[in-house]
Amino acid sequence: MPDALSLLQTRRSIKPVELKEPAPGPAEIDTILTVASRIPDHGKLTPWRFIVFEGAARDAAGERIAEAFQEKYPDATPDQIAFERTRLARAPLVVAVVSRAGPHVKIPEWEQVLSAGAATMSVVLAAHALGYAANWITEWYAYDRRALDRLGIAENEKIAGFVHIGTPAKPPEDRPRPPLDAIVTRYVG
Repeated sequence: MPDALSLLQTRRSIKPVELKEPAPGPAEIDTILTVASRIPDHGKLTPWRFIVFEGAARDAAGERIAEAFQEKYPDATPDQIAFERTRLARAPLVVAVVSRAGPHVKIPEWEQVLSAGAATMSVVLAAHALGYAANWITEWYAYDRRALDRLGIAENEKIAGFVHIGTPAKPPEDRPRPPLDAIVTRYVG
């Protein structure tokens, strides 16, 4: 297993269609979610939750997404609807991180949203630490109330991300990263 800095320096996003079996098994999924639940959470509110889509559940969820798509786009072609049906079946495992951020007397909602983002990134990093690859994405159905209702997302909840997880079909390629001098300033008072 790579050391922590090497792990962080080698993480890459892999397209969901380039992720194949094997995926994490039950014990590894529990490890991933345990790691993701250890993120900063001011006030111990747990302003997020996880939904695991694996096996046939990915197809069942895809049916709900396709229904919402067809309702949103009544003139959609059969091919377009079929494509939507496969949204969560492109990778062997998908973990949705659901933000439950809301008004609180002491904890700003923004901090709760950031906590959900940290949980999502921790899912990605934990998958990588276990030797898998992942991709954190949101697509139209993460923002569409019809799709969210069909996936069991409450009115006060939002999708922080769908993390697609599996084994990379080919070695990942890096992409250019911004040079530090373009993104870092030093406060001097």
